[in-house]
Formats: sequence, C-alpha cells, structure tokens
Amino acid sequence: MGLPLLLPLLLLLAFLWDGTSTKCNSKPDYQINQPEHLSAPEGGSIHIPFSFCHPWESADVLSMRITWRWKDYHGELIYNMNPHFTHEDFKNRLSLNWTEGRGNGSLQISNLQLKDNCMYFCRVYMTPREHEELVWQSIPGTKLTVTPATKETTQDPTNIATTITTDGLSGQSVPSGGKRTSGSWSLSMEAVISMALFSAMLKIAILGVTVYLRWKRSKGLRTKARAPARGSFQNTEEKYENTGNEG
Repeated sequence: MGLPLLLPLLLLLAFLWDGTSTKCNSKPDYQINQPEHLSAPEGGSIHIPFSFCHPWESADVLSMRITWRWKDYHGELIYNMNPHFTHEDFKNRLSLNWTEGRGNGSLQISNLQLKDNCMYFCRVYMTPREHEELVWQSIPGTKLTVTPATKETTQDPTNIATTITTDGLSGQSVPSGGKRTSGSWSLSMEAVISMALFSAMLKIAILGVTVYLRWKRSKGLRTKARAPARGSFQNTEEKYENTGNEG
C-alpha cells in the first residue's frame, strides 16, 4: 500500500479513535455503552465514562444533549445539560465532560457520599434534520459502589492535649471524633499515673516541711525553757553563799 493511500486511512482511524465519530458500525442502530461496575472511596471523586452511536450522518444532526438518571432505568433525573439542571443531592458535585459532536465523554461525581451508592444511567437526546427528537438510554447502566472512608487513629498534638485535660482524670480518653482508641486510652492512663505520682510526691514534700517546722519550733521552746532554769539555780547558790557569809 502506497503512502498516498495509507495517509487517509491513518487519518480515518485517528478520527474514529478520538470519539468524534458518532455513527454506529454495528446493530443495533442506537447504542450507549457504560462500564458495568465502578468503585470509589467516600469523599473522593469518580468519572463514569460513556460512549454512544446512531445511524445518522453528523451533518444531518441539528442538536444533541445528555441527561443522567440514578437508582433505576426510570429513576429521578439528576443532571440535564440543556436546560441546565442538577439534582439537589448533587449540588456542586456533578460535572459533564462532553463536547457536542463527540461520541464519548464522562460524568464526574465529586465529594462522594455513601448515599451515592446506586445505579446510574446515561440518556441521549438527538434532533436530526427534518425529524422529531430521538431518545435512547443505557439499559444496564453503571453500578457505583462507594466504600466508607478509613478513619485515622493518630491524633494531632492539639487533640491529645485536649484529651488529657478534659478526660485524663477519669481514666477515659475520648478523641474529637467521639470514639475511643487504644492509643488514646494508653495515653490517658499514663497521664493518670503521672498525676497520681506527682500528687503523692507533693503531699510527701508538704508533710516533710510540716514535720521539720514543728521539730524546729519544739527545739526552740526547749532551749528557752532551759535558760530560766539555769538562772534560777545560779541565784539559789548565790543566796546560800550570802547567808553563810552573814552567819
């Protein structure tokens, strides 16, 4: 095959590959393809890809629009591109990545919640030239599974300080999330033991100071009591001596 024939073929393949062709190459004439199952964690985001085709030439298509439903085939409308509509449960969380004229795209769901766990169905509306609006939809849809977010057990220093201050004396540790963990329990027990030792040492120190002061005070009183006794004994001796001299 010569280069003049190969180049148009490569351009055609590239055209089909990038999703700009929306004409079906096989039966049925109207198709929508979605993945059977997708999974993502709570709080994350997910892209639900889709592709579709129809038997009409692109030049004969006047307009197209995409909508999405959830839960079942005839479920509630959650997204409409024209007129624009977003279900209240998905406010600021839905984004349609699709350009009119292309045969594929994706619906992005951000900040996933556990209640988003259900089926999703893409529906295509097309208005051909001199023809009424045509509608077709994915039958199996896509099952989205939202897995619960894993909770971290490690506490930051602020939470640890709060735990010790508010709940350390009772021997229980309750982190900011309201659930008790083994790490915070051990930390609380260490706090209780440390405070108990500190309290005991403080009491011993106070008791020692009290005993010392009492002992010192008692010693001072004994010293003062001995001093008058010696003076009295000396005066008695002098009295006897004076009496002897007078005799």
